[in-house]
Amino acid sequence: MNLEILPVQQNIHADLDILASDKSLSHRVCMFSLFADSTCRIKHFLRAEDTQRSLTIAQSLGLHVSEENGDLLLTPPKKGLQTPSDILYCGNSGTSMRLFTGLLAGANLYAVLCGDVYLHARPMGRILKPLRTIGANIASRTIQSQDTTKEVAPLCVIPSTQSLKGFTYHSQIASAQVKSALILAALQGSEESVFSECELSRDHTENMLYALQKKPYLQNKDDKLYITPFSAFGIQNAPLKAFDVSIPNDPSSAFFFAVLASILPNTSITLRRVMINKTRIEAFRILEKMGAKIRYENISNDYEKTADITISSAELQAITIEENIAWLIDEIPALSIACSVAKGTSKIRNAAELRVKESDRISVVLQGLKNFGIQTIEYSDGFDIIGGSLQKGVVDSKGDHRIAMSFAIAACVCGGTILDSECIHTSFPNFIELLSRFTTIHKTHTHV
Repeated sequence: MNLEILPVQQNIHADLDILASDKSLSHRVCMFSLFADSTCRIKHFLRAEDTQRSLTIAQSLGLHVSEENGDLLLTPPKKGLQTPSDILYCGNSGTSMRLFTGLLAGANLYAVLCGDVYLHARPMGRILKPLRTIGANIASRTIQSQDTTKEVAPLCVIPSTQSLKGFTYHSQIASAQVKSALILAALQGSEESVFSECELSRDHTENMLYALQKKPYLQNKDDKLYITPFSAFGIQNAPLKAFDVSIPNDPSSAFFFAVLASILPNTSITLRRVMINKTRIEAFRILEKMGAKIRYENISNDYEKTADITISSAELQAITIEENIAWLIDEIPALSIACSVAKGTSKIRNAAELRVKESDRISVVLQGLKNFGIQTIEYSDGFDIIGGSLQKGVVDSKGDHRIAMSFAIAACVCGGTILDSECIHTSFPNFIELLSRFTTIHKTHTHV
């Protein structure tokens, strides 16, 4: 499906409450509920393709799922995790594949995980190598990528005769997926493990564990995570407390509308119940440094802090972004749209990780900006954007939901067409509906 988007014609003063619930937390409640001591209640679970994959996989491992008054009720298996009877399909969700690979390796269960054509091109060696060093037996497919051999899905987790060993591992990649996969494996191992990373990545896995653990399975000392397996405390089944959680709105999804508010004249948008974990709102901080007017109100705290965020338009200035990239990796495509209309040349560096997301986000973003009349310069780990005036264009999302939504925001300024937009449903099912409040969108099924 393609989207033809017309420029916004009116000033926007909007209040958005029903956004996309946080994807990271929605994935994780599926996994942690498998280890809970009774039924868990989840309010505002993200009903999107990616998170549905995690929920379905958890069901294949024995989780019972029901609904009550719109809430999900997740009941863990009484006799521990069960071996799945079918292939576990992850769709486009790298989080599902990488985290469940760690979980299954720790559980010592046989399982095959596969996904769509885009997920099958993404690198899996970053979790496979450390998992194998502690005794996990995981087979993969290999492909030749330029001058290197890359391990990719499908993946096959093969049971071993022994539990996983402990590890001391320092990750050179600031990746919450790598960290979470190793934590989920180590919790089910036989020895204490220590994990550290080059810089702090998203910390939702740790935050939930701190809140749910019955014993000190996870401790943070001097920026290192010390992981003690459940078995060390004599706990074999139901090692976590049951939980009742209301999932806040996803800051990465909400950020598209923050960019929209910042680049349209005489516009302000309030985004309700948005998570403001420091590893997730760096993009809002960057936008504020560029000149956008942002205020945070009604701050509250559950498992994660939330706030209502109001963004008002202003003349944006170019910026250099080279720190805390791990906190920005999902928002850089949308930030690129803000940079494209900012005064001056914006520079993004240390972002080579963008090349191994749902698409090569560096090359796809720059091709899209070129198609929309913006000059750029490409580097191996980032790019420069020379601020200018967006012109009506066409962009191929390459199956990447964040590319599709970012250029949909750009098209609100100048008009444009987004090819292959179905991917939006992987993370933000009502994005098009919300955007339609402000402009006219035509859906087509022919190649432009």
